[in-house]
Amino acid sequence: MVRARLAFLPVLALTAGVLTAPAAQAEPAPGRLEPVRFATFNASLSRAAAGQLVADLSTTGDARAREVAEVIQRSRPDVLLINEFDYVPGNRAADLFRDNYLERGQNGAEPIHYPYAFGAPSNTGLPTGFDLNRDGRTGTADDAQGFGFFPGQYGMLVLSKYPIDTGAVRTFQEFRWKDMPGAILPDDPATPAPADWYSPEILDVLRLPSKSHWDLPIRLGRASVHFLVSHPTPPTFDGTEDRNGTRNHDEIRFWADYVTPGRGGYIYDDAGGRGGLHPGARFVIAGDNNSDPHDGDSVPGAIDQLLNARRVIDTRPGSLGGYLAAREQGGANQNHKTPSFLDTADFNDDAPGNLRVDYVLPSRGLLPVGDGVFWPTSRSPLARLNGASDHHLVHVDVIAPGPWRIP
Repeated sequence: MVRARLAFLPVLALTAGVLTAPAAQAEPAPGRLEPVRFATFNASLSRAAAGQLVADLSTTGDARAREVAEVIQRSRPDVLLINEFDYVPGNRAADLFRDNYLERGQNGAEPIHYPYAFGAPSNTGLPTGFDLNRDGRTGTADDAQGFGFFPGQYGMLVLSKYPIDTGAVRTFQEFRWKDMPGAILPDDPATPAPADWYSPEILDVLRLPSKSHWDLPIRLGRASVHFLVSHPTPPTFDGTEDRNGTRNHDEIRFWADYVTPGRGGYIYDDAGGRGGLHPGARFVIAGDNNSDPHDGDSVPGAIDQLLNARRVIDTRPGSLGGYLAAREQGGANQNHKTPSFLDTADFNDDAPGNLRVDYVLPSRGLLPVGDGVFWPTSRSPLARLNGASDHHLVHVDVIAPGPWRIP
C-alpha cells in the first residue's frame, strides 16, 4: 500500500517523532462499541551500529523484519508498543518498517496500516562521562545513561490506528534516579556506607529510565486512554551491587507511583510538568519489564508493584504454546513457580528458562474482553514465527463504558 508520508513534529522539549495521519483520518467515525487491542512486542529489531536499521529496512527482504511484521499482522493490534527498535531522528526507520513490511502482506497474512506513530530519543547510548560499572574505563556501552553502543539503540516505537494526542504527551527521559523518594540505589558491598555504589557526582546526572517512560494519550472517539510504555533494564549483567536489578525495580515502581493517587507528586516530566496521572484517568501500561513475579533475577516483588497496584488489572494473558514449550525444553523451566502458560519470553533453558516479563495491564474503568500471547505450538504451521524474537507479542482487548466511539 502506498500512503502519504506522515509529518514529523517535535513534542515537548525533545526531538521526538510524532507521525500523524492526513486530516481526513484525524478522528474515528461514530459506530458501535468494539474492543480495542493494546499490545507489546519486544521485536529484537535493534542493530549493532547506528544507521544499520534504516539500511536494512530500506529493502523488503530483511528476514527478521518480515517475521516480526507477520507476527504483528496475524495478531492485529490496534495500539502497539515495539521494544528494541532503534530510534532514528525523524523516525525514518518507523516509516520504512510500515511501508516495506507492515503494509505488505507477509506469507499470506493481511497487511496492516498504522497511520499514527510515536518515537522519541532514548537514554541508551548517551554518555554520562563516568565509569558506572567500575571497570576502569569510561565511554563504554555500560557507562551510558542506558546500556547501548550508540544513542537510540534498543529504543521504543508506538504504532496506533487511532490518533495520539500530541499536545498532551508526557515523556520522562530526564528524570533522575535520585529524585525518586526511597529509591533503591545500589550498594558497594566492600564499604560500610549504604547505597554508595554511585558517587554524589554520578547521581547528579544519572537518569532512572534506561530507555524512557512515555505517557501517550490515545484518542478513541471522544475519550482518551493513556498508553504508558517503558522498557526497564534487565536485572542482570552486573555484580553483587545489583545496580541493574535495583534500577529495574525502580523503573517498574515509577509507573506504579504514577497511576496511584497520592504517590506521584514527586514525578516531573521533560517539559517541567509535575505530578502523576489524574485520578480516574483510564490507562494501559505496556512493556518488556524484564521481571517475572517468581522466577528469574529481578529484585523480589519488583513486578508486583504494578500487578498489585490498586488501579491496575492483570488479566494474565497466556498461551498453550508457552505451556508446551516449557515442558518440551525442560531445564530451569521444571522448577519455575510462575505457570508456564503465562510465559512471554523464551530464554536459555539452563538459566533463567522461559519467563513472564512482557505485560499489558489495563486500568480499572476499562473492561477487558480478551487477551493472549502469540506463541504458536511446535505443531502449528506458524511455529516458524517463534524465532522472530526471544519475546512473544502480548495483547489485551478492552472496551469502556461512557463516551467511547469506535468505528
